Amino acid sequence: MDPTEDPIQAAIANPQNMGEMADADSVGTVGNPECGDMVRMWLKFSEKDGRKVIDRASFQSFGCQTAIAVASMATEMLKGKTVEEACDLRSSDLSEPLGPLPPMKLHCGDMVEGALREALKAEAGGAGPAAAATEPSLVPGDTLLGSLQAPALKSGKLKVVKLD
Repeated sequence: MDPTEDPIQAAIANPQNMGEMADADSVGTVGNPECGDMVRMWLKFSEKDGRKVIDRASFQSFGCQTAIAVASMATEMLKGKTVEEACDLRSSDLSEPLGPLPPMKLHCGDMVEGALREALKAEAGGAGPAAAATEPSLVPGDTLLGSLQAPALKSGKLKVVKLD
């Protein structure tokens, strides 16, 4: 299939805003111990009309190509949004430009949303909507590798966890 015909393939072939942002104001990282994927998102804020808005966003994704596609779309979508507007975004909003995701790839959107919420936590006051929407780590200070080996994963439930 030609990548121009499929928005997911096009986003994977030409991801936008991929890579670290050295001058970021905020960073959020989440991982999925079920599949070993990880997404990290950087945000840079500016002042516009007396309001704090997202000026730039970038990401890194380790693992699933669908997470790359969703993160690429999300970083474009976030430009110009206030912290409050960004806090209101859900994984379905972030992946909407790609069309419906296959059921087994819905967690990719959840990881991008989780990374965004972690990056917004400090800006939203630490305990606001961004903080409430993410699950706590399985073990405080745990690594992705440690999370993959955790016995709690035998439950079969999908977990997206904040990584330190």
